[in-house]
Amino acid sequence: MNSMYFTEEHEAFRASFKEFLQKEVVPHIEGWEKTGKIDRFIWQKFGEMGYFALNTPEEFGGMNLDLFYTVIFLEELQKINSGGFAAAMWAHQYLAMTHLNKEGDDRIKKEYLTPSVNGEKIGCLCISEPFGGSDVAGMRTTAIKKDNTYIINGSKTFITNGVYSDYLVVAAKTNPAEKHHGMSIFVIDRNTKGISSTKLDKLGWRASDTAEIAFDNVVIPAENLMGEEGKGFPYIMQHFALERLVMAINAHARAEYAIDYTIKYMSERIAFGKTLDTFQALRHNIAEMASEVEMCKEFNYSIAKRLNEGQYVVKHASMTKLLSTKMADKVIYDCLQLLGGYGYMEEYPLARLWRDSRIGPIGGGTSEIMKEIIAKMIIDKKEYKAAT
Repeated sequence: MNSMYFTEEHEAFRASFKEFLQKEVVPHIEGWEKTGKIDRFIWQKFGEMGYFALNTPEEFGGMNLDLFYTVIFLEELQKINSGGFAAAMWAHQYLAMTHLNKEGDDRIKKEYLTPSVNGEKIGCLCISEPFGGSDVAGMRTTAIKKDNTYIINGSKTFITNGVYSDYLVVAAKTNPAEKHHGMSIFVIDRNTKGISSTKLDKLGWRASDTAEIAFDNVVIPAENLMGEEGKGFPYIMQHFALERLVMAINAHARAEYAIDYTIKYMSERIAFGKTLDTFQALRHNIAEMASEVEMCKEFNYSIAKRLNEGQYVVKHASMTKLLSTKMADKVIYDCLQLLGGYGYMEEYPLARLWRDSRIGPIGGGTSEIMKEIIAKMIIDKKEYKAAT
């Protein structure tokens, strides 16, 4: 136990969550990986156990726990070797639900947030667009106000939970003439007329449903606006810090899982009359990889502590998202190599782990975008501030 960050209560939560995953989730993973659809019952079980309640205020059904419960939640999800299942769970709780919690009014929280906590409703966050990718300010989806409604037109892509979710948290331009200041955030029911979803076929994360979503004259009540009109961009930027930290924690956790599995494999695999873990070159490779994982993990824990204390950590979250996801790709690639031909076989975990890991430097803002954000802060002295 790392007593600098985790208490006995944290570790008790880790043990119970790990047991839950092994009992309730792992037996179904192979099926979900094949179908690309996660059965609804598991969402309800997550809700019943309080696993979607970690960061939500008590008045809306949550437990309002510190961020290290989230760290544990993310780490243990990575260690059942289905990045797609993990993504569906954390995208619901830390992307869609975060906006409901921070920008939604009491009506929206009661109608969408509480059922999300209970696992009765599934959410998705719709920001990326076919022509925009990581360029959030350049989005083309519009929300034009007419009387007491907004009319949504446009499209979104690469949306996790984009097919089977019950509601969508959508960013759109309420003032198309503006860039950063013309954007707003809305919550929209899935069954609203004019919404259509197309499931995307992905390299990895195959258990989760990822979609391109079209909005064709979708009419929603004006009261479905979340927060203030025109404040969408700072809302998104504010929450990107958490998303990037989530991606970084996922990265160090899956890399750690890869090393643990590889060490076990090496202790059992015999070549030239002795086990692989006795060959100096291979031992030193593991030592170097484990050191890199530990460095990223410690940095992630320190950022989580600062974020938990209310600090605005966009610079450090961007840095660790850049480095941790790069590290995970390299570590998992090298671990796959240490398994030799077996690493290339689907019956061994490294093949899927390698595919799932590749989204790390892409999702939540590409590594190239992270570098530019960091460069603006350290070279141009640009300051990013929390939404007020």
